[in-house]
This record gives sequence, C-alpha cells and structure tokens, in this order.
Amino acid sequence: MQLTLLDPNNPEQNFPPINGALVIPDGLLAVGGCLSKTRLLNAYRQGVFPWNSPDEPILWWSPDPRLVVFPDKLIISHSLSKTLRKQKFMVTTDQAFADVVAACAQPRKQEAGTWITDGILQAYHELHMSGYAHSAEVWLDGKLVGGLYGVAIGQVFFGESMFHTKTDASKVAFVTLVGRLKQWGYRLVDCQVSTSHLISLGAEEISRIEFANLLDQYCDLASEPNAWQDL
Repeated sequence: MQLTLLDPNNPEQNFPPINGALVIPDGLLAVGGCLSKTRLLNAYRQGVFPWNSPDEPILWWSPDPRLVVFPDKLIISHSLSKTLRKQKFMVTTDQAFADVVAACAQPRKQEAGTWITDGILQAYHELHMSGYAHSAEVWLDGKLVGGLYGVAIGQVFFGESMFHTKTDASKVAFVTLVGRLKQWGYRLVDCQVSTSHLISLGAEEISRIEFANLLDQYCDLASEPNAWQDL
C-alpha cells in the first residue's frame, strides 16, 4: 500500500480514510503536509495525530486499537489516593504551557532523542494561543515537577505527552486533570497508544472505528464555557 503524501501548502487537504492506515507500523496513515493550526485540528477531529523523529518527515498516525479514558472510569490507586490527600503538590492549568511542553521534549532515559521537535513546539504554542492546546502543571515548593499537555475539541481531550521529575507527579497531573475534565463536561480522553502506566489509571483499548464514532458524537458538543480557567 502506498501512503498518501500531503501537500504542505494545502492545510485544508483531507486526510485519507483512517481505516486505510498501515498495520505495520501500526496506524501510519500519511506523510508530509504541515503543522498549521488548520491541519492539526483537522487531524485530531478525524482521529489522527503527528509523531516523528527530527530527521523524518511529518508522519501522521491513527493506530488500532486506540487507548482512551472515560472520565467516569478513572482509577486512583490506594497509594496515589494517599499522595493526593497529603496535598504536597499544587496542580494548575494553563499557567506554564511552554514550560510543560519543553519539559516533555527532554530525552527520556534510554532514549537518544525526542519527537517534540522545534516545529512541534511552535505549532502547539500557536494552538495554545488560539485556545485549543492546554496544559496541567504540578508544582512542589514553587518548582514545576510534573505536567502534561494536549488538545481540546468539544468534549474530547487529546492527550499528547506528560513528564515528571518527582515520583507520582505525572499521575497527580493526570488524575487531577481528568477529574476537572469530568466536571467541565468532557466525555473522552484520548491517550493514543497503550502503556501500563495509563492502563493502571483506568485507560482502556477500543477499536479505531469506535473511537472515530465517539469523536463524531463528542467533538461537536460544547464543554463548560469557563473550563481551563485555573482554579
């Protein structure tokens, strides 16, 4: 199968049907294009996201199955509950978006590089300034020690990446944000691909078709108008 080559000068160009994505590597759908706001919002709305190394062209993915969290099914372990009750961390939203993305871009242990390129940093900053990309930050003694960022469309939050420098900080960011998303009327959190870390928090795999159907249901619905104003 030949992958669709996207036109970098036509951000409104349609993506190919997601059911045509490759099986190996799982979910690879298209190559090229651009990271404009229009292109990215179209991608998320159709269940597609960008992910590539700095030395690769932009690669667009729609894996099957898809990992998601339904806010009502969030799992908070006994040990994490104890951490939350201690209230040693402070959690905010949209107070340090650029710092969270920059921290997520740092190479992880046993990884040579990062997929969060300068182009990604610039593109998601634009989405943030436009009111679509958001962050949750975890602070300890005034220092940023964990967080996550993603894209919000309608009643769906598309998680992109998270980081921590203190034990449980990313989990605290995630469960606190999911709790707030539930209050704000969000129905679905996209976690992209399966990890044991996220499954322990209540994430589950659904088929790509079911995921696309849920996007059709929830992306065009309004969430709480005062969402993302830091509490």
